[in-house]
Amino acid sequence: MSGISHPHVLVVDDDERVRTLLSWQLESEGFIVRCTADGTDALERIEQDHPDVVVLDLSLPGVAGLDVLRRVREREEAACATPLPVIILSGRTGETDRIVGLDLGADDYLVKPFSPGELAARVRSVLRRAHPPGSASSSGLRVDTGTREVFVSGRRVDLTAREFDLLAFLIRNPRQVFTRPQLLRSVWASEVSWQSEATVTEHIHRLRGKVEDDPAHPRWLHTVRGVGYRLEP
Repeated sequence: MSGISHPHVLVVDDDERVRTLLSWQLESEGFIVRCTADGTDALERIEQDHPDVVVLDLSLPGVAGLDVLRRVREREEAACATPLPVIILSGRTGETDRIVGLDLGADDYLVKPFSPGELAARVRSVLRRAHPPGSASSSGLRVDTGTREVFVSGRRVDLTAREFDLLAFLIRNPRQVFTRPQLLRSVWASEVSWQSEATVTEHIHRLRGKVEDDPAHPRWLHTVRGVGYRLEP
């Protein structure tokens, strides 16, 4: 498993049997799984939910798989954002789609039929490459995901396990704004129907008290009024 507590996988496939089988396999291995059968809906979910990896079929209604990938990479380039790991699924054995998909920035390519276990292994592999053990830093704030230590201007700061997971998630996604429900899903592996959004608010408050010089005027952990939170590098 990658350094992310409960990685969020978006499965995009128009075959209900494939979605069901992959959901069962991935969830049994600790992933949070969301599914859609439509390319247009997939683009909306990627924009709103910020999954950690996308498993993307090529043959989709609405927007075809390669076009979904192309639009995702164009968005990332325009926003100077970190590339989202994408694994392409295809029933086509020809070389052309594989070459085009990899040229567009796919991280892996799997030809149907395949075993759910192999797909899960590919997901773990691309997540390790996207989030290798080590540290992430931001102008005096350093998060070491290997040792689970946090340093502010060289001074070690003690955090709870959940505070660390929340800060590590935000620093891996700088400048991206996350709503409280999105953070509940990505960090707590929970939903608003199970857990209050106030949990996120309280953890952000505690984090500011530990890492910010002036919690009332934070340097890193910003509130986007009416939306959620972002980490400013």
